[in-house]
Amino acid sequence: MRVAFVSETTVFQGATGPRTRLHRVARGLAARGHEVTVFCTQWWSGYEASTTQDGVVYRAVTTEPATTSFLFRLPAFLLRYRPDVIHASPEPPGTVVAASVGGTLARAPLVVEWTGEESVPESRVARYATRTPATIVTPSELVRTTVRERGATAENTRVIPEGIDMDRVREIDPNEDADVVFARRLDGSANVQSLLLGLAELRDRDWSATIIGDGPKRDEFESQAADLRIDGRVTFTGDVPRSERIATYRGAHTFVQTAYRETFATELLWALACGCVGIVEYQAESSAHELIETYERSFRVTDDQELAAAIVEAGGYDRRSVDESFDRYDHDAVLQQYVDCYEECRAESGLF
Repeated sequence: MRVAFVSETTVFQGATGPRTRLHRVARGLAARGHEVTVFCTQWWSGYEASTTQDGVVYRAVTTEPATTSFLFRLPAFLLRYRPDVIHASPEPPGTVVAASVGGTLARAPLVVEWTGEESVPESRVARYATRTPATIVTPSELVRTTVRERGATAENTRVIPEGIDMDRVREIDPNEDADVVFARRLDGSANVQSLLLGLAELRDRDWSATIIGDGPKRDEFESQAADLRIDGRVTFTGDVPRSERIATYRGAHTFVQTAYRETFATELLWALACGCVGIVEYQAESSAHELIETYERSFRVTDDQELAAAIVEAGGYDRRSVDESFDRYDHDAVLQQYVDCYEECRAESGLF
């Protein structure tokens, strides 16, 4: 299959969640033998019109950042390429309009990746960007609902979750550093205070906790742990690489998710795959509860008292270092969902 990705800016010009997700899908498709070209602003040195990385061709639509020129030139580039499907970012929303025109000319359906982390202010163009694609892919039902509120429909939206590397989970040895783990960027949405208050309810019990992540609120959370007199049992590791996170999750018993906002709870997914019991504090702007709705080894709570009780009750579950049921979230399985999505869009479009 010939797939055209459209993203004015790529991970090579600055990694963001949406760009990283598109990058991962493009590389995965190329590794499977599909022909993949990313139409973008030039980020490589020299005068070549294109460059290749990990089997993916990057084609410069403009040589310098210039959104108006990029959008004006894009349809002709797509027409010449003749892709089987176009996969675009909605940031800026004019990209979807230009990609749609290119798709009409090239007779290729348009798929848009909408993660919920993009900066897409409300506008007439933004609403058009939710109605035009054959399919809008979101990582969670939470984001899907948001996109539908902006004009999309149930018929042109679908959920494809984030993926994880299950082989890597199995290969990394567990450590025994903590009973309870939390992991996230420590910003205003992290809500670590709920976990700390819950742990403080359990001072008379034997436990240890590890908080992974860094950010502007770290000092505040460390001070709160000290004020609650549990700082000797709570370790703040800062930001650590994926291999260390996996080792910690595999050795831990319980993972706690309390963040106010999460378009997809990636760290929770990794922890569940590593055998952790999941405890999720329900938040209206978080999709974390979606991962545990049908998962037995989990608890959904609404405040720190319920969280403390859930940590105790979680002790009734055995320790595991891997949960094979999460193979369905392996990168390869998730990539197949994209391939299926493309094929369905082509079949329904009648354009070929």
